[in-house]
Amino acid sequence: MTRSETGSGTDSGSGVPASAGGGEPRDGVMGYEQARDELVTVVRRLEAGGSTLEESLALWERGEELAGICRQWLEGARARLDAAVERDGRREGDDGEESSGEDPDGGAGAEGRAEE
Repeated sequence: MTRSETGSGTDSGSGVPASAGGGEPRDGVMGYEQARDELVTVVRRLEAGGSTLEESLALWERGEELAGICRQWLEGARARLDAAVERDGRREGDDGEESSGEDPDGGAGAEGRAEE
């Protein structure tokens, strides 16, 4: 099985599949939306029934592949968001602000402010 068949290709170690923005495939890797839409179709076909055992197994296997592609995209997106938040936190720290990650109200949420 090739990288494009499994959807395991990623962009330069970023954890993001090697595709432009999750839309059109690049280098044979399916985008998130395309994989999700096909997965929905596969699930509907399985739920509808009426397929032979062999067809159902093939659909199940394809669904597993598609779910893996979607999972990779979501994990890559999470890594990118975490990196952006980390960069933003460092940037705030460079401006002389404290970026301890603590709530500026000392952990008191809306409830704590209402009591004041």
